[in-house]
Amino acid sequence: MTGNADEAVEHRPLIVAGSGIAGLSAAIYAGRSNNEPLVFEGDEPGGQLTLTTEVDNYPGFPEGISGPELVQNMKQQAQRFGAEIKNGIVESVDVAEQSSAGDQTQSGTTEERPFTVRLKNGDVYTADALIAASGASARTLGIPGEDDLMGYGLSTCATCDGAFFRDEKIMVVGGGDAAMEEANFLTKFASTVYLVHRREEFRAEDYWIDRVMEKVEEGEIEIMRNTEVTELHGSKEEGVDHVTLVSHPEGHPTAKIDDPETEESDFDVGAVFYAIGHTPNTAYLEGTGVELDDEGYLRTHGGTGGNQTATDVDGIFGAGDVVDSHYQQAATAGGMGVKAALDADDYLEELKREEKAAASGEVATAESD
Repeated sequence: MTGNADEAVEHRPLIVAGSGIAGLSAAIYAGRSNNEPLVFEGDEPGGQLTLTTEVDNYPGFPEGISGPELVQNMKQQAQRFGAEIKNGIVESVDVAEQSSAGDQTQSGTTEERPFTVRLKNGDVYTADALIAASGASARTLGIPGEDDLMGYGLSTCATCDGAFFRDEKIMVVGGGDAAMEEANFLTKFASTVYLVHRREEFRAEDYWIDRVMEKVEEGEIEIMRNTEVTELHGSKEEGVDHVTLVSHPEGHPTAKIDDPETEESDFDVGAVFYAIGHTPNTAYLEGTGVELDDEGYLRTHGGTGGNQTATDVDGIFGAGDVVDSHYQQAATAGGMGVKAALDADDYLEELKREEKAAASGEVATAESD
């Protein structure tokens, strides 16, 4: 894609896409480095943490803190150091391919800056560097009760919220590795974990299936195959009270609602955890040349030295759940955001050195003429 910088509202050294823990951590460090970061909040301002009523595992808060409060504190901290935070959703990032001979670097390669960042509202910005911290959205079922109870007995993160439901009946929805891992983890707290899967066979690796089956034999997990949750019941004051289930001996019961063999029932539980995957928010990076894995997560260089958060496109960096499909914790996202800001600062400093050297060369040539 080719961007048109002429229509830009504003140019910034650094734009951060996403305002979750990774994006705000990057903004704090970038602000302290005088890189004037502009943060676009995205379609989930504050990220998934805003759906968590209590955060007990983020370092520095011995009594815990609410997700929204933590995000708000980080916003204020970033703004204190000069970051600007705007409501906006990045729709695309264009790499400006300058093909004229005068625009080529000394090595003969074509420069790929500035980036043109287009928002869904039509606004256009340019930037010398971009940090993609747009996260990954947890998949949901889209059933009644979901919106009202998310964060009030319904969760998408067992390690974040499991400890709030000690001695409760806990239901996990899913059939892959994540569901097995979360069900296994939640046995630390639950009176019983109920693993609900819409088919007979699981998609998880044998390793995780074997671990869950051990817990089944010990009476800590019960498996509910060929079953789906169709409604969540409860209130924000009392949390989840019970769920409505449908089952069919051949699986996928919601697709067979009118079948006489499909059975509907209510089931009492104190919490429900979705483990049906995440969708990384990387669509806006299509066409830039960054590499994505098979699931759409952003690939970064990694390693043990500097530039770990760099992508295959110079000047684009990645941090948080948009990169990390494994840990997906607030603390790890924050650490990656810090790395991205430091890597971006190194990149921007190198740009300044190149521009200064180029300007000096032009002056010297002019004088010699």
